[in-house]
Amino acid sequence: MRHRHLPPTLILLALVLAACGGNASSGGAAGPALDPSLPFQGALALGPVDAALAAEGEALFGTRCSACHKLDERYVGPALRGVTERRDPAWVMNMILAPDKMIQVDPDAQALFAEYGVPMTNQNLTEAEARALVEYLHQTAAPQTASDS
Repeated sequence: MRHRHLPPTLILLALVLAACGGNASSGGAAGPALDPSLPFQGALALGPVDAALAAEGEALFGTRCSACHKLDERYVGPALRGVTERRDPAWVMNMILAPDKMIQVDPDAQALFAEYGVPMTNQNLTEAEARALVEYLHQTAAPQTASDS
């Protein structure tokens, strides 16, 4: 039986791909969420909207975020309606808590910086405040029901 040898370049390519694999991320969350320099570590599962927490987040959005973000239009920064569906909630938490660090470690944050030309301002929010903002953004992404109108 005759054995075929793989060319060294093919072996090298396989090793490089194997070294880079296993961390495919949707929305940039898998890599940075584990980066030790980021403040929010772990997963954040969003379930039914907590109306009280979302109300806190809405107030924060009005005072801290609305100068640069709108829900439905590009402004200084991207439109945020549906961001909790486009990005992993842990990614959103880290972007709120440490946008400067995210630009250093996250390719999606780097792409946003390149697209908008200005870095997101670090508002020095607490984790509880960031969580309230995420809940508000989650609420704005939820479909409206007849009783919501």
